[in-house]
Amino acid sequence: MSIRRVVAIINQKGGVGKTTTTANLGAALARSGLRVCLVDLDPQAHLSLHFGIRPAEDDATIYDLLLDEHAVVEDIAIKLEEGLDLIPAETDLAAAETDLGGLPDKQNRLRSALAASDNRWDVVLIDCPPSLGILTINALSAATEVFVPMQAHFLALQGVGKLLETVGLVCGSVNPSLRVTGIVLCMHESQTTLAREVVEDLKAFLEGCREQPVPWSRCRVLTPPVRRNIKLAEAPSFGQSILAYDAGSHGATDYLALAESVTQLWRTPVSEVEVKGDASAPEGADSVG
Repeated sequence: MSIRRVVAIINQKGGVGKTTTTANLGAALARSGLRVCLVDLDPQAHLSLHFGIRPAEDDATIYDLLLDEHAVVEDIAIKLEEGLDLIPAETDLAAAETDLGGLPDKQNRLRSALAASDNRWDVVLIDCPPSLGILTINALSAATEVFVPMQAHFLALQGVGKLLETVGLVCGSVNPSLRVTGIVLCMHESQTTLAREVVEDLKAFLEGCREQPVPWSRCRVLTPPVRRNIKLAEAPSFGQSILAYDAGSHGATDYLALAESVTQLWRTPVSEVEVKGDASAPEGADSVG
């Protein structure tokens, strides 16, 4: 089975749940039977640290995959759980912004590396840095679609508009087929008036784009939202996904349900996708498990 989906998980604002979503949505998708690879493309290496991975000096990482055209992705990927692999990062990845500058096809290095291993994974999730540099461009070049994690705050809503414009520019230059398909609401508190208003504004904005020739015309608010949950913050301290750390927590429940929603969306032909009526947060979404 070849790669079906390469998803860039991106937001230019930090602290919105990007790495948490990459780690736990990936683990949930793997639990559903898919073969999943997580790619840590952030120089902070938070995704690798989330799973307790600290590459030694001699260990190959995503840096080698980007800079060495002879590097083999299978040799770098680390098995985390059944069906879940990780291509780790280290802080040296920060130098990649400079080191890639003089290389040919510098924007497509990740795409080429993944294409050479298209029989290993069903889904690749890429944790992108919170900036628009050559690393993020590589992610957007390799991706088939984009998920945007965000909090239901007013300023975050404004930032999503800017992010969509950026993705549009990338589509026009390096990846014309790229589409923004989902917004993931993180640390969600449905009982607040602000959260409800922001979600409604977001849905109205997306609905207004349905007939426009933009890469986010089919974007929807993915369901369910991920509730604010202290267990999600605790899990990285133990080097585990939320499913391994506390399978009974709201965080685990939400990411399992989100994975089910995502796979159902992927199985639905584009012509049959109903983009209206995105589900809002469930009752009690402010609960802490």
